Amino acid sequence: MKKLGLVMDRVRAIFISHEHGDHISGLSVLAKKFRLPVYITQQTKKHTLFRAEIPQTFAFTDGLPVTIGSLTITPFRKYHDAIDPHSFIIEHAQVTVGVFTDIGKVCERLVQYFSKCHAAFLEANYDIDMLENGNYPVHLKNRIRGGEGHLSNEEALQLFRQHRPSYMSHLLLSHLSKNNNTPELVEKVFKEYSGNTQIIIASRYHETDLFYVKSDGHYLIAKTRPTKKKHEFQLSLFANPA
Repeated sequence: MKKLGLVMDRVRAIFISHEHGDHISGLSVLAKKFRLPVYITQQTKKHTLFRAEIPQTFAFTDGLPVTIGSLTITPFRKYHDAIDPHSFIIEHAQVTVGVFTDIGKVCERLVQYFSKCHAAFLEANYDIDMLENGNYPVHLKNRIRGGEGHLSNEEALQLFRQHRPSYMSHLLLSHLSKNNNTPELVEKVFKEYSGNTQIIIASRYHETDLFYVKSDGHYLIAKTRPTKKKHEFQLSLFANPA
């Protein structure tokens, strides 16, 4: 955020999708330092080691929207090997952005919300052949591809091809495995089918560019540090202070 010229005092809350360490390891420090409320399900909170250190928590429920400033966040249950895993859509000014990672398989709920999105973060975790021929133990391979682990490149592509709305301007492919996938493979898989949607491969090593998503399917791109004029990008990503 700092490299992109975004400031933390615009962030109004943290939403927790599930209790796995790669999603909560910095939670208590971040929440306390910036005095941010944490939205988390009751079941996930019970299985989170940091629950005693989180200063302010609020429960959310599957399918019930939560309003934070001018944003509306709707959580929904997903398939993943966690106690109570959820994905989210965020709505603001007739724009819908989806956050869909750590998904074991495509279900009706995912299709329903994905088909509403002007932009989405979508997991493309592993290449089937790389996982099969890699050095992971069999039990871990089965966990990843067993329906409650992660989406393969091919599963993500099928969802995109069959259910993307005509107005989807951005697809940010994310949560790529370091050992079982490569950005080059993901780009090759999706390139042929991108159409009018800009495909962005999220890097594990550096921040992704800022994007301003509009409800009519057109978009602007900020590839450098935003100027004062471009701070309007924040309005679509973070709630207003009021």
